[in-house]
Amino acid sequence: MKIVYILNSLRVGGAERLTARLAEGMAERGHRVLAMTLMPAEAGELECGVERVSLGITGGPWSAIVGAVRAVRLLRGFRPDVIHTHGFQGNMLGRLAGVLTPGARVISTIHNVYEGGRGRMLAYRMTDGFAARTVAVCEAAARRFESLGAVRKCGVVRNAIEVAGFEPDAGRRAAVRAEMGVGEEFVWLAVGRDAPAKDYPGMLGAFGQVRELRPDARLWIAGAERRGGGEDGVSWLGMREDVAALMDGADGFVLSSRWEGMPLAVAEAMAMGKPVVATDVGGVRELVGDCGVLVGDVGGLAGAMVEVMGRPIEERAELGRRARRRVLEGFDLSARVEEWEGVYGVEC
Repeated sequence: MKIVYILNSLRVGGAERLTARLAEGMAERGHRVLAMTLMPAEAGELECGVERVSLGITGGPWSAIVGAVRAVRLLRGFRPDVIHTHGFQGNMLGRLAGVLTPGARVISTIHNVYEGGRGRMLAYRMTDGFAARTVAVCEAAARRFESLGAVRKCGVVRNAIEVAGFEPDAGRRAAVRAEMGVGEEFVWLAVGRDAPAKDYPGMLGAFGQVRELRPDARLWIAGAERRGGGEDGVSWLGMREDVAALMDGADGFVLSSRWEGMPLAVAEAMAMGKPVVATDVGGVRELVGDCGVLVGDVGGLAGAMVEVMGRPIEERAELGRRARRRVLEGFDLSARVEEWEGVYGVEC
């Protein structure tokens, strides 16, 4: 089978990591795979061990038109059986280009409960018939897009991670904590780009309240650069390639998002056996289940973080073990690749 993946870019992010690993998994299973990105390639992007092409779209209508024409030409030359698209821009381009690609089935994936306002929802509704199937990464996103009328019927294939890359290691934990200059302090880790959805201002406000009660608390933020002044106990780590090591070194994981799909960083923290405190948004509850502490909004984070810090060590460890078991049993990418083959129409 020939498969083309279309997405905005391969910059570091949850949707991008999932798509890159899915493409590699399909190639390993004998399919011919092409990854097509809308934006120009740039330094620091994710490795993706399949054939790749960039459409070079930089913004503006003329660039988009030229990129779309190139996409159609490339697709007609590749002659895919499946065009699997991701995110709003990728979904729109893939749906429109798919009409001009004979024999190709377009599968659209929605990665978040919020992908834009009324204009984008109208675009989804108008092009819904161009996709053979539309699939969301969590039930929450599927049901929301259906309720908005953006999608007539939306399936669900939940996000997953390569669990093998996230295994606790006592030696690595000690090394990371020594490098970061922490001893017995309780370290919270947050991972994600500096975007409005992540609500880092809300997280910093909550952490300030935590510090008032627990001066031994520390917060590491990976994936974002420092904003504002120097906050007590906060380390802004920027983009990191050693997230698994940071999770090993941390004692808990915190998510302050206003909206989400099914955040892979939370799944990775659970695989590392870390207690999770998170806002109850998008598909977070579907992922965490009863293996973490969920709060209604960012205002509840501080109390939940202090409560988790106050639990006996063995109780926190048991929560982490349950979290790891949940990910191993239900969110391992190896099983999800086979599930996607079924969506594509491959006889498994």
